[in-house]
Amino acid sequence: MIPKSLIGRLYVWRLRHLRQRDFVLILSVLVGIGSGLAAVALKNTLYYTNYFLTNGFSYHGLYYLYLAFPVVGIILTLLFLKFVVRDNISHGVSKVLYAISKNNSNIRPHNAFSSLVACTLTLGFGGSVGPEAPVVLSGSAIGSNLARIFRLDYKTRTMLIGCGAAGAIAGIFEAPIAGAVFVLEILMMDLTIATIIPLLITTVTASLLSFFLMGNEVLFSFTLNNPFLLKHIPFYLLLGIFTGLVSVFFIRGSISIETLMKKIPVVPRVTLAGLVLAVSIFIYPSLFGEGYTVLKSVINGQGEVIGSYSFFGTLKENHWSFLLIVFSLIVMKVVAMAVTQGSGGIGGTFAPSIFVGAICGFFFASFLNQLFGFSISLSNFSLVGMAGVMAGVMHAPLTAIFLIAEITGGYQLLTPLIIVSAIAYLTSHVFESHSIYARQLAIRKELITHDKDKAVLSFMNPRQLIETNFSMIDPEATLGELVKVVATSTRNIFPVVDRSGNFYGIVTLDIIRQIMFDQSLYEITYVKGLMVWPDRTLDPDDPMDVIVQLFDRSDLYNLPVLKEGKYLGFISRARIFSQYREMLRKFSED
Repeated sequence: MIPKSLIGRLYVWRLRHLRQRDFVLILSVLVGIGSGLAAVALKNTLYYTNYFLTNGFSYHGLYYLYLAFPVVGIILTLLFLKFVVRDNISHGVSKVLYAISKNNSNIRPHNAFSSLVACTLTLGFGGSVGPEAPVVLSGSAIGSNLARIFRLDYKTRTMLIGCGAAGAIAGIFEAPIAGAVFVLEILMMDLTIATIIPLLITTVTASLLSFFLMGNEVLFSFTLNNPFLLKHIPFYLLLGIFTGLVSVFFIRGSISIETLMKKIPVVPRVTLAGLVLAVSIFIYPSLFGEGYTVLKSVINGQGEVIGSYSFFGTLKENHWSFLLIVFSLIVMKVVAMAVTQGSGGIGGTFAPSIFVGAICGFFFASFLNQLFGFSISLSNFSLVGMAGVMAGVMHAPLTAIFLIAEITGGYQLLTPLIIVSAIAYLTSHVFESHSIYARQLAIRKELITHDKDKAVLSFMNPRQLIETNFSMIDPEATLGELVKVVATSTRNIFPVVDRSGNFYGIVTLDIIRQIMFDQSLYEITYVKGLMVWPDRTLDPDDPMDVIVQLFDRSDLYNLPVLKEGKYLGFISRARIFSQYREMLRKFSED
C-alpha cells in the first residue's frame, strides 16, 4: 500500500505542476504498463501451470489423470474466492460495465490481481474458458484505482478504466487498435479526442511491453497464404448468417446453462461440473483449456487435428462423419464453457467465442467443399468465422474486424471480415438486443449505453430527487385547520396523510380557492371531502426513464412518491430537469 502522506504530497505536486490533460496522458502510460504486465503475467502463469500439469500426457494413452484437473482447478478457485478474496469476481467484463454504470467507476483494488490468480487456477487446470475477461478486469482495476489515488472525477476515472481494458486486450493479442475499439464498442465510451488519445497511448504501451517481454509468443500469429477471391463473396454472406445464428445459440445456451448451474448447491454443482467436463474432455480433448493449440492448427490448414484429438478419431476418414464431429465440437465448447463458469470457475467468453468461430468457419467451408466440390480456403474461412461469432456474441463487429486483421499481420481479408462481421452482428441482434456481457445488466436496468440521454438517466436515483417540504394534512382535519396549513406553506399541493403515514390523496389550492375564505365552512367541511387521488403515483424504485416518460405524457409538475401505500414525498419536473443538467455536465467531455 502507498502511504497516505506520500499520496497527499503527489496530489499537491500534481495540482501545482501539471495540467489535468497532461496528467491524464501520463496516467494512460502507467495504465498501459500495468495492464501490459498483467497480460504478460497471466499468459506466463497459464503456460507454465498448464505445462507443469500436462507435460508428458498423451491424449491417446491410458493416463487420463488430466480429466480430473478441471474440477480440481474449480475447487481451488472457489476456495481462493471464499477464503482469500471474499468477493465475486466472475464475468470480468460485466463487472467493469457494472462499475461504470452503477458504482461510480470504482473497482476494488484486489481486482488488479485476484482475477489473474483465479483465472490461472481455473484455466491453467483445464477449465474451458478464456483469459481475456479476467485480464480486462485487472487492467480496469489498475486504471480505476490510479484515478482514485489522485482523486480524479468520474469522467476521468471512467476513461482510465477504459484505458486499462484496452491495454489488457492489446497486451494479450498485441493488437493496439483492436484494444481501443473494444473499449469504444463494449464499454460504450464516447469517441472523442479526449478519450481516443489516452486509449491509443495505453494500447501501444501495453502492446510494445508485451512484445518486448515475450516477442512473438502471443496467443495468435498467422500469415495468410490464400488471397481473398471476389467469387467467394456469396459464401461469406452465408457464413455471416450462419455465425450470427451460432452466436445466438452461444449467448442463450451459455446463460441458460450457467443460470441452471447456479441453482444447484455448491457440492453437487461442482461434482456435476467435474463429470460433465471429464466426459467432454475425454471425447474432445481440445476442450481442455482455451483450446488455442488446436485452434492454431485449424487456422493453419491442419483441421484434421479435430478428428485426431477426438474419441471418434477413427471416423475422420469418413468426410461426413468428420463434419458431424466438427459440428458437435461447436455445441460442446459452449456447454463446457458454461459449466466451467456456472460451477464457480473464473474466465471469460472471449476465447471460447474465437474458438467456436474458427470451428464454424472450418465446418462451413468443409461442408461446401464436400457437398459441391469447391476449393474454398479452410484457413481464410476459419479466420473470418472467428470474427463472425465474436461480432455476434459480443455485439462488437469493429473489434472483431480489427482483431483478426491485426493478428494476421495485414488487411488482405478486410472485405470478407466486414461482410461476415456486419451480417453476423445484424443476425444476432434480431434475436438478442444485447451482447453476452450486457444482457443480464440490461435486464436489471444496470447498463449504461451509448445513448447519452439514457446514460444520464441511469445514474439518477429517484430517492435522491424526493422533496419532503410539502405540508401534510390529516384526512379528518377541518377546512379551518387546512387554511392555517396553507398560510404557512410555500407549496400549492398538500398531501393528505394520517398519523401512520398512510397516503389518502392530495388537496390543491385550485380545489379550495373558492371556499377557503368562507369562515362559515371552516368547522363543517373536512379535508376527506376535498381531497382527490392524483392521476399518477410513483414508487421510489421506479426506473428514471419510466418516471421521465410519465412527466412527458402528462402536464403534471409534481407526482407523489409512495412505498406500499406510505407517503414519502413528491418528485417534481423541475427537480428532475435540474438534476439532469448537473449529471449531463458530469458526463460531458472537456
